[in-house]
Amino acid sequence: MAPLASSTCELFSEAVRAVLETWPVLQIAVDNGFGGAHSQQKAEWMVHALQQYFIDNDELQQDEVEEFISDLMNNEFDTLVDDGSLPQVAQKVCEMFRQCQQDKLTEVREQIKQLIQKKSAGRAKATPAKTPAAAADDDDDESEEDEAMECDGGADGAPINGAAAKEQHPPPRAASHEEEDDGWTVVRRKK
Repeated sequence: MAPLASSTCELFSEAVRAVLETWPVLQIAVDNGFGGAHSQQKAEWMVHALQQYFIDNDELQQDEVEEFISDLMNNEFDTLVDDGSLPQVAQKVCEMFRQCQQDKLTEVREQIKQLIQKKSAGRAKATPAKTPAAAADDDDDESEEDEAMECDGGADGAPINGAAAKEQHPPPRAASHEEEDDGWTVVRRKK
């Protein structure tokens, strides 16, 4: 196929940007700084790198694009994408490139518009890990949940509730080690 005209090339760049900006894996990587202090700039560069990859290579297959994006994510964001979204992203970019080549610019603009609406509807967020201070604040709420939770594994095989499990396994403190006759080492808390 013929190379893309300048205006079509710009439209394809917008399409790539729209696809990547709505991809939850990249959103999370950028929002959480997986690429270091310059994560946002790396995401912008990735748009240009992917666009250039299409321009420099004839008749790319979806699996080639998928591998290229995977390499970019791994090299720039230390992220291995294994959530199944990579083939979808590669397929969408390939489809939009084909439409640009076939001069189906109205369809490409419509897809970009839909992706932008999807982007404005909400971004993916990683669930933050609780800090010790936040965990301490939530202890009152969790104690109610612990009382209702049951676990298997009491000494006699009967279910025990979460509060009893906490009593049986207190937080680690200074401990003494004793070896039993059967070869097991028993660790007990010092009083």
